[in-house]
Amino acid sequence: MSDKLDKLKKWIGASKKTVFFGGAGVSTESGIPDFRSKDGLYNRRDVRFDAYRPEYLLSSDCLENEPEVFFEFYRQKLDTRSCSPNPAHLTLARLERENRLSSVITQNIDSLHQRAGSRRVIELHGSTARNYCSACGRVFGPDAIFNSAEPVPRCSCGGMIRPDVTLYGEQLPERAVEEALEEISSADLLIIGGTSLTVYPAASFVGYFSGAHRVVINRDPLDIPLDPDNDLEINEPIGAFMSGL
Repeated sequence: MSDKLDKLKKWIGASKKTVFFGGAGVSTESGIPDFRSKDGLYNRRDVRFDAYRPEYLLSSDCLENEPEVFFEFYRQKLDTRSCSPNPAHLTLARLERENRLSSVITQNIDSLHQRAGSRRVIELHGSTARNYCSACGRVFGPDAIFNSAEPVPRCSCGGMIRPDVTLYGEQLPERAVEEALEEISSADLLIIGGTSLTVYPAASFVGYFSGAHRVVINRDPLDIPLDPDNDLEINEPIGAFMSGL
């Protein structure tokens, strides 16, 4: 593994623009379960949610038609306020400070990259740290939902306070998509970390990369074509590996 670490260090040092594209696996070492592994969020449901498909519980349909169910699931499963950044987040923030990383593109909604110190973070699915009133647009912090005693949190105007998160059935934020595609298509080194590349359309974005090197750091192998001369695949926890950079 040291050979791969040395090669990645060399590539980062020679790169004019390095971009990181990450998913749920980046945060598992912070105690946040991913969505689809055998120990993930979708397999740790409360018995009261067994009648529902997991995707439905985090969908716009659930929010609109069964908001009490939505917010109960959301409060139980997505409160990451007490979680801390792990070595993967901290390493990426350090690489940015050293001008060796252009941006982080994340599918996660936990804001741990920002809490680690990263400044150039493109959030494809929003963040649980932000909420807004669906009626008047007033902005709220995370406590507005997680600390609310109301089954459905309400603004003073009477509107429902909802998370600034892209739910199943909703379009990705246009600006985030444009920024992500621009970053990936103009990079010469793309590091893909902690993602199964199964959540679309975000997973398709890595196809816009045409630079010199791709590096995949993921616990499980990914079914994507890699050039053995110009690409790398590392199958181990991302925090443990990246702490060596």
